[in-house]
Amino acid sequence: MGGCSGSEPDRAPDPVPVIAEPLQFLPQDTETELVGSARASTSAELFPETGGRVTGVMFSAGDYVRKGEPLVQLDARRERLAVDAAEVQLREADQLLGRYRRIEDTGAISESQIEAGETALASARVALQQARTELADRTIRAPFSGHIGLTEIDVGDRVNDSTPIAQLDQRSTMFVDFSAPETVFSSLRPGETVQLVPFAQPDRQVQATIVATDSRVSQDSRDFIVRAKLANPGDSLRPGMSFRVTVDRRGDPSPAVPEEAIVWGGEGSHLFVVREGKASRVPVTITARRDGRAFVDGRLARGDRVIVEGVQKVRDGQEIRLVTPAGAPASKATLRPAEAGNGE
Repeated sequence: MGGCSGSEPDRAPDPVPVIAEPLQFLPQDTETELVGSARASTSAELFPETGGRVTGVMFSAGDYVRKGEPLVQLDARRERLAVDAAEVQLREADQLLGRYRRIEDTGAISESQIEAGETALASARVALQQARTELADRTIRAPFSGHIGLTEIDVGDRVNDSTPIAQLDQRSTMFVDFSAPETVFSSLRPGETVQLVPFAQPDRQVQATIVATDSRVSQDSRDFIVRAKLANPGDSLRPGMSFRVTVDRRGDPSPAVPEEAIVWGGEGSHLFVVREGKASRVPVTITARRDGRAFVDGRLARGDRVIVEGVQKVRDGQEIRLVTPAGAPASKATLRPAEAGNGE
């Protein structure tokens, strides 16, 4: 027993076999979900031009009406009489001026009388045009083609110029307005596309094209309004509907490592990189995850090799031995620690 004690020096631990791969820098894409509200491309709430008693309602809720089509008729008896009276006055003024013209060369009428006759004729024409305008105002017509909504107006009701008739929407094309944070301002330019999902149809996804953004960012909420346009084939969408808006933003390339390379400890997360044939511990902060990889922020550089297998066996400063993963090309030979320190 005396011959076996303390005669051999302590052997250095063997290098730990690990698998490492070059550090990758990938664009950090982010996805932001927002909520938008739809509105028709053209929309108007209809009001009468004047007051009176309703004598006819010529539409039903949901009808498609064309521009200029009559919708509501008001009592127009007085206005029709006013048009008849204006037409009579116009004929009289025209006849009087005609008689003046026929005797103008005889000297029986003065120049001032002819001028008065011309003025009377012009005034009668204006009065007739005004009477016809007032008569036309007794019929409420569609200002553009579209679908008309519900109405509470019935025959016999009395209305005035502040009584709402119905809502008219041109909804073959829809606008979706939504508030977006200023962090995605550069990603939401006119002409860009966004993905929309109607809350009423969660299995349906549609594309919309951004047509405008607000002229400023709110100082209070730090967001801005974006307007996107989408087609409405089949008339399946309605103004006022809510949409989930998805905005994809492509960021600058960032270090990305396999999630299994991350080690968690009492001081947070870290990983090991190969430097001079040894494992070097590098604290990192995870900023995002995607497809099995973690985007990290730490003291990393292009050309670093990250240990992805065997991380639980190594310690900071420990010598390591790089091995080739099973199934890897034969050209990737196993490296000894000395070789790893010469540029690997």
